[in-house]
Amino acid sequence: MSSFLKQPKSVWAVAFACVIAFMGIGLVDPILKPIAEQLHASPSQVSLLFTSYMAVIGIAMLITGAVSSRIGAKRTLLIGLAIIVVFSALAGLSNSIGMIVAFRAGWGLGNALFIATALATIVNSAAGSVAEAIILYEAALGVGIAAGPLVGGELGTISWRGPFFGVAVLMTIALAATAFLLPSTPPEARRTSILEPLKALRHRSLATVAVTALLYNFGFFTLLAFTPFPLAMSARQIGLIFFGWGIGLAVTSVFVAPRLQRWFGTLPVVMTSLLLFGADLAMMGIFAHHKAVLAIGVIVAGLFLGVNNTLITEAVMGAAPVERGTASAAYSFVRFSGGAVAPWLAGKLGEEVNIQLPFYVGAFAVILAVAVLATGWKPLAHLRIPAPHSEPEAEALTAADA
Repeated sequence: MSSFLKQPKSVWAVAFACVIAFMGIGLVDPILKPIAEQLHASPSQVSLLFTSYMAVIGIAMLITGAVSSRIGAKRTLLIGLAIIVVFSALAGLSNSIGMIVAFRAGWGLGNALFIATALATIVNSAAGSVAEAIILYEAALGVGIAAGPLVGGELGTISWRGPFFGVAVLMTIALAATAFLLPSTPPEARRTSILEPLKALRHRSLATVAVTALLYNFGFFTLLAFTPFPLAMSARQIGLIFFGWGIGLAVTSVFVAPRLQRWFGTLPVVMTSLLLFGADLAMMGIFAHHKAVLAIGVIVAGLFLGVNNTLITEAVMGAAPVERGTASAAYSFVRFSGGAVAPWLAGKLGEEVNIQLPFYVGAFAVILAVAVLATGWKPLAHLRIPAPHSEPEAEALTAADA
């Protein structure tokens, strides 16, 4: 442990920035309802904060490899951090829901540039083994995911603008630390083409996993973007509920998923976790008028999502004979289209029909994801065999889950 903690200052600077970047997953959850109330916006309009953010990240994943290979990892990190600082601050200064949605899109571009190169930078700069560097990265991911809703809830008690300004301040610190502490990195010898991720989707196995993730993201972002509205609680209370979700996700992704994979194989575990997540969403739909059931459903969902996120992204790495970065970019491009549509659709259904239907639609999409994955039972046969957890999945997580 002592040798693991003795890392160069540059590594700690990037790790700190990773924590803040991963906080963005749940940071805005606690303030969705206050934004809607104070800016006189509907749930579907507020949910566009997720839609614009995810849509831009998905599209940007096609270009991040091309950018970093041409200008180097450090410049890519700094540009990404600078964009996040500017657009998170502008979101905090906004006076209309349209402005916040637009600035969240810019924030998504910065996040995509940063997260696409963060792990590679930590691995290249860290002292010790690659495995220790990945553990450090996964620790940053876990802390960020868990802390996001908690920080958002606390700052949201002051003002809905608080979380946006908080990110701007913290990312400014991370930007300065990265600029001064991280050594310069030259461009790569091989320049990545923008078309490579799209060509990779010609492989049926990779396309199957990507479509599976697109469908399950309907359920994931229904939970994330819509649940705060029927919960109808304070920013702090919603922050605490999603903090429990983040803790569950972080624990199962790091400690539980590898053991289940070793015992049963990747594909059976992913299909089982998706079935359980679909059942959880269905129960939330049935009891959508009971806040206690919704709160418990959110926290329980984190347990299933942690297992699924870790193993399905590892499945991507072995799904096609292409480079890991290319496979991850292709997968993220398809996956985030689901994340972009689901928040708006869930809000619209909740407004115009009832608050139960979004959860039912999310549950149906997740069950459909299991059916799609089952069509790849033969092409993905190597993932049915119990096997040790491999290190490359962490690199996939960088692009796919942040």
